[in-house]
Amino acid sequence: MTAGLGYFYLDGLLAWVTQLLESMDWLQMMWSWLESVGAGKLKTVLVPLIVILMLTPLVLVGCLFVVATLMAPMIVQLVAKRRFPTLEKAAGASYFASVGWAAMSTIAALLALMLSMPLWLVPPLVLILPPLIWGWLTYRVMAFDALADHASAEERREIFKRHRWWLLGMGVVTGYMGAAPSLVWSLGFMAVALAPFLVPLSIWLYTLIFAFSSLWFSHYGLSALQSLRAQRSPDTATTQMPLVVDTVDMELL
Repeated sequence: MTAGLGYFYLDGLLAWVTQLLESMDWLQMMWSWLESVGAGKLKTVLVPLIVILMLTPLVLVGCLFVVATLMAPMIVQLVAKRRFPTLEKAAGASYFASVGWAAMSTIAALLALMLSMPLWLVPPLVLILPPLIWGWLTYRVMAFDALADHASAEERREIFKRHRWWLLGMGVVTGYMGAAPSLVWSLGFMAVALAPFLVPLSIWLYTLIFAFSSLWFSHYGLSALQSLRAQRSPDTATTQMPLVVDTVDMELL
């Protein structure tokens, strides 16, 4: 049963998890009880399933990071060209700033996941906390990338302030969508046996979902930026008008 995961060169990790489980006395009692009721084969399924569950967050974060750093800039440029051709670029953040922002946000999300794991034992919270954390991470990364080229640092902060809850809501929706591919591992034995097929499928689904979220955040973020500049333009014209009048008056004199 571990041959499926062995296909991905995870034999060492499988052996480590097996050794860890065998070192726990209370688990040995549970294995003995399972064997007495004819369910001893569950032990051979549990180890690969634990490894898969351990690697799923890393795969998800990896897909998000790849989409944010490689696909998102091209998606933003495409949206800007087709829907916002007159929107000027302010170059408020460089490519490396976007990568740094994504890395710091990812570290914070992983820490939040690890700290919240004990709460996952409470049935309702396991359906709320992980998607909420993934949603926060998606909102932070995708919204930043959507505004990196076109918004200044001040404009980006203002949009984050004004639209924080909408952006977070979009991120949470994406978080729940991102959690959907993980449901395939609930198949238990079948999921382990089909790991060579399900792992690439999950990676493809994660990438597709995050690409969609990048497109969604690009449309929303650039639209918010356009509205923000439209609101500020009358104020700019008003403040500049007296200067123009004064200049004309001086020339007439």
